[in-house]
Amino acid sequence: MTNAQSLESLAARLLQTAKDREWRIATAESCTGGLVASLLTDIEGLGHVFERGFVTYSDEAKTDMLGIEQQLIDERGAVSAKVAEAMARGAQQRSRAELALAITGFAGPAGPGDEEGLVYVAARCGARMEIGEHHWGTIGRDAVRARSARAAMRLLLDLVEHDGK
Repeated sequence: MTNAQSLESLAARLLQTAKDREWRIATAESCTGGLVASLLTDIEGLGHVFERGFVTYSDEAKTDMLGIEQQLIDERGAVSAKVAEAMARGAQQRSRAELALAITGFAGPAGPGDEEGLVYVAARCGARMEIGEHHWGTIGRDAVRARSARAAMRLLLDLVEHDGK
């Protein structure tokens, strides 16, 4: 099974699970540049479960589109658990979705002191939030993006499947 098939299968499972509960999904992506949104809209017959996606690559996009306070980014860094959490919350609050996921990280070489391959993912279901921290290493931009998309969808799927509703 290729990575693309694996990602498609995971996206279909996530969409079907959300559909069964009559929930919609929103995404907020930075280093993945809309990869998850693309995967969620590629599944025939389930695209209506995807409510909207935010590609917030810059700090300004995170503040403008998701309502994240610049002070949080300045204090914690755009690549942090707190910013991933704020991105997921912002995506949910600025959409009509019950579910949200967010991804922020360094897919490739970044600035001095920044860890290449460091990615934070956050998933939100109602008021419940889960956050994951990943250290993918120097495996290349495409591999970091694919692994991050998979990790985010798995985190959200796990949260949805274990929700009491």
